[in-house]
Amino acid sequence: MLDLAPYACHPAATRGRRYPETPAPTRTEYQRDRDRIVHSTAFRRLVYKTQVFLNHEGDLFRTRLTHSLEVAQLGRSIARSLRVNEDLVEAISLAHDLGHTPFGHAGQDALHGCMAEHGGFEHNLQSLRVVDKLEERYPQYDGLNLTFESREGVLKHCSRQHAQQLEREEPGGVGARFLRREQPSLEAQLCNLADEIAYNAHDIDDGVRSGLITLAQLQDVPLFDQYRAAAQAEYPDLVQPLLQRRLLFEAIRRMLSAQVYDVIDATQAALARHAPTDVQAVRQSPSLVMFGDAMRARSLELKQFLFKNLYRHPRVMETTGRAQEVVRDLFAAYTASPQEMKAAFAEQASVDCGPLRARAVADFIAGMTDRFAAREHERLTGRRLFD
Repeated sequence: MLDLAPYACHPAATRGRRYPETPAPTRTEYQRDRDRIVHSTAFRRLVYKTQVFLNHEGDLFRTRLTHSLEVAQLGRSIARSLRVNEDLVEAISLAHDLGHTPFGHAGQDALHGCMAEHGGFEHNLQSLRVVDKLEERYPQYDGLNLTFESREGVLKHCSRQHAQQLEREEPGGVGARFLRREQPSLEAQLCNLADEIAYNAHDIDDGVRSGLITLAQLQDVPLFDQYRAAAQAEYPDLVQPLLQRRLLFEAIRRMLSAQVYDVIDATQAALARHAPTDVQAVRQSPSLVMFGDAMRARSLELKQFLFKNLYRHPRVMETTGRAQEVVRDLFAAYTASPQEMKAAFAEQASVDCGPLRARAVADFIAGMTDRFAAREHERLTGRRLFD
């Protein structure tokens, strides 16, 4: 028996699926969503899609798959304390990056530029396209036929133009909240914040592992350094060079725990202030899942540090440039010669030479792993941009 708060998403009260299905005898609707996501092709591809460091740069750096698992773990931990639906949080967490391009944000930015005349490219909207249309697993319909609540959580951000398009296709559906200026469920809000907590922490780890940032530099980041100092005071031997990795891990562990507890405390306080009685009241309230003011300020300082010292590091920027070149070259090649794509995408691209072809090309590229995109680029251009 689920011990859920009144403001949580109760699976028996789901707004349902686009194509009605008989309930499963042993699983709730959100458990079914999670299972469909885990078994999807797009989910498996995440293991070879990059976070900050490209897939060929090392075996131990985070990928979209490991990131999604970390978001799910953090999300479930917080969800249990708030008595919201853990299964829905897990489903959204595992699906939230399914629409990401190869080569991380570099690939996304390049593909958005290629699609500028055809509505652009938004990875959140692409994640929805994956679960609604692009997965091909069932004889009755395209996509995974997830519940409304999981689909709503996947669509974290959406431009007004795209929300209006979604509303025309599905009146009162997942695009409506952006037009009504409503919030998503608490479970979706929680996944958004767990995403931020996860990538800040693992980007510190990967940044130090890569040698692009150092523990000495991180002493200028209060959110991290207070836990580094506390760990070092408790375990003085960690100052030894061979134990520096343990010091890093312990500091990150403490930082993560502090952020989780802060979110729980701040969110419980917000719930007490606004007292939502059900999911609809949550939607009409301000965002309720949050950091406290002090933690939010320290988290912002950490993000600014990572942006300056890691994401804009010359080595990262150099690979970013090559990654964007790959995506732009692939887009141009497939647009000119759609037959070079896999058959299903080539068939869609043959409908016209305008927006439908461009969207089919974008769908094909967005679904690629880093290494497949690099191989395709070499095949089509004769140039190898990555060793």
